Amino acid sequence: MSTKTYAGIPQKNAALETSKIVLIPVPYDGTSTFQKGADKGPDAFLHASENMELYDIETESEVYLQGIYLADPVTEKSSPEAVVEAVHNVTKEHIIKNKFVTVFGGEHSISIGTIRAFNECFDDLTVLHIDAHADLRKEYQGTSCNHACAVYEASQNTNLIQVGIRSMDVAEKRVMDPEKTWFAHDMATDEYWMDNVIEALGDNVFITFDLDALDPSIMPSTGTPEPGGLFWYETLAFLKQVFKERNVVGFDIVELCPNEADKSSDFLAAKLYYKMLSYKFSETEEDQEYDSNFNDAKKGVSKLNDEEDEY
Repeated sequence: MSTKTYAGIPQKNAALETSKIVLIPVPYDGTSTFQKGADKGPDAFLHASENMELYDIETESEVYLQGIYLADPVTEKSSPEAVVEAVHNVTKEHIIKNKFVTVFGGEHSISIGTIRAFNECFDDLTVLHIDAHADLRKEYQGTSCNHACAVYEASQNTNLIQVGIRSMDVAEKRVMDPEKTWFAHDMATDEYWMDNVIEALGDNVFITFDLDALDPSIMPSTGTPEPGGLFWYETLAFLKQVFKERNVVGFDIVELCPNEADKSSDFLAAKLYYKMLSYKFSETEEDQEYDSNFNDAKKGVSKLNDEEDEY
């Protein structure tokens, strides 16, 4: 097992037993159809994180002190279905250990596995999908575990809320719920979109954040960049409000496609991850309060363990 730690934090803040947070890297890029390279995203993110200041000015906190365990990467690559199952299993394994589980991809198909695990472990789950693309195809290129299908399963099994969408196939309109979708062109002129999205969220929220939701002027290093995206401070304002008003039970970040000539996107991804953790744990400074909120949301541990035995 590697002795490498997230962001180079001390080993005492990185042990699985004492860490509240788990980070699972998934360096996979098997179904992307434009630019390849998302499999290199986790390493680029981790390298940038090692060169990032660990004091967050806005929240006046050092969230790494809560403990962040860097899990071994999910290296399964034999098929899209096998990758999804591997991600599902390792994610669920750590949720059952009462960890705040986070995943860094890799392409967006990995989120099928993370969402499946969280939906099995938490009651009445809302999936907050922040992305340029709808990702609602039932199947694409011969598999339902394609990056273009990332949230189809979530649309059938959870309260799926989509934010920032600005690219889709006409067939996806049959699956999309227009009452739960915020298109980028509407958000640009709607000063109340953040409040309206949060009103649509349930109590327990899992966030899947595709980095191409951000405008390519600040996040050029993605596999399929789309003009007209979110900017840094509006994104942070929205996320801060979500973490404050809802019980965020975990999140993943996907689709960093690093560019050797420009490291700014790597650092944005690193900062975004750390910001999201800072928002989560700055709102629950007392250990008892965090544990109560987290465990109240979960299904019975005995039930989870019974389900785990089935896999």
